[in-house]
Amino acid sequence: MPILPDALKQRLATPLKIGRVEVASRVLQSPLSGVTDLVFRRLVRRYAPDSMMYTEMVSASELHHMQQLPKLMDIDPNERPVSIQLFDCRPDFLAAAALKAVAEGADTVDINMGCPVNKITRKGGGSSLLRHPQMAAEIVRSVAAVVDVPVTVKTRIGWDDDDINAVEFGLRMQEAGAEMLTLHGRTRSQGYAGTARWEWIAQVKQALSIPVIANGDIFSAEAAARCLVQTGADGVMCSRGTLGYPFLVGEIDHFLKTAELRQPPTVAERLRCAREHLIMLAEYKGVRGIRQARKHMAWYAKGFEGAADLRDRLCQIETVEEGCELLERAIALLSHSSKSEQRRHGEAFERSPTFISA
Repeated sequence: MPILPDALKQRLATPLKIGRVEVASRVLQSPLSGVTDLVFRRLVRRYAPDSMMYTEMVSASELHHMQQLPKLMDIDPNERPVSIQLFDCRPDFLAAAALKAVAEGADTVDINMGCPVNKITRKGGGSSLLRHPQMAAEIVRSVAAVVDVPVTVKTRIGWDDDDINAVEFGLRMQEAGAEMLTLHGRTRSQGYAGTARWEWIAQVKQALSIPVIANGDIFSAEAAARCLVQTGADGVMCSRGTLGYPFLVGEIDHFLKTAELRQPPTVAERLRCAREHLIMLAEYKGVRGIRQARKHMAWYAKGFEGAADLRDRLCQIETVEEGCELLERAIALLSHSSKSEQRRHGEAFERSPTFISA
């Protein structure tokens, strides 16, 4: 376990200041398309009550034409702090969308400038803005001019290895009015392949005066500690590591505040969480929620004997009852294992499936 230097430990023990907003945790839950809805955020917040949560990214263009706000923007009045993430390439559309986000209760407005997915980049949004820093800066200025909450940016280190412009881009976002920058340590062309290059996050942190949050390959408290030591960042944002594991943000937050590792959940505890997740999604979204739950169930069902068969079955469920029966049967079988055996299984499973996000 890396030991945090005293100066870094003291800084991380203070609230994260994003403009005028103070957050009592330096660990953030990343916006994940198709994942970080109201139900998922509630599960994460159970273990990380102080952390900033992010909605799924919302298209400013689609929002402009909608008669009714999408469920993507649903915020529980009691879930604070929370940010709504927007994407587009038009400053006026994003400014209008930001006003709606604030009206819904967003504590900050985040602009997605990192999503690598073709259907986003070919329309000028997401990481394509890395190649158009002037437009990106105009977006930040336009949004900051109309909202009374901090505007933040989530991006990557560059478009590809021949065009890494993280420092210059970050400085332009800061100058335009961004009050925090979250940096994923991969280029757009990398997608999620290879390893995150934290050394670029370190360079951006040295250059900027606003908070810089490190993102990429944060799968454990140990990884978060190594990243913070290497980068000197003001905090970390968890992404893929939380898929099927809503405990991660809380585990890292606990470590940063106490220097102690929280006992990980057993496999049975993870599957009980999966059961609750399924029920909550069905209550919130009906049949669509059950279909969306299939991928979540597959993410939970890893790292123990019989997991592959359980995953296959969970990916085909049509009803809540069917899913609950499968999970309860697996939990009953696991009850014959000791908690220490379950934890050993749990520590071995891989929390890095593919998904769409910044």
